[in-house]
Amino acid sequence: MSTAARVYNRSPVAALTPAQHVRVRRLEALIRVAAPALDLLLFAGDRVARIAGRNQIDPEPPRRTMRAGGARTPIGGPPERTTA
Repeated sequence: MSTAARVYNRSPVAALTPAQHVRVRRLEALIRVAAPALDLLLFAGDRVARIAGRNQIDPEPPRRTMRAGGARTPIGGPPERTTA
């Protein structure tokens, strides 16, 4: 192991340039302005989904297709037929 002191408080990514800072601030401001409208859109969508979902028909239960007295086939394939 090296005897030189290691610096652990360095940023894991490069520092932002001034132009990138400006872009980040603009984007965050746009999100802050649009957030209330997006919240209303989500609220309205939730209400519409609840209202529209009340008249849904319940899913049909699965039908049994097994014949009378027949058991499920084994993993190896269908049961052998016996001729009497």
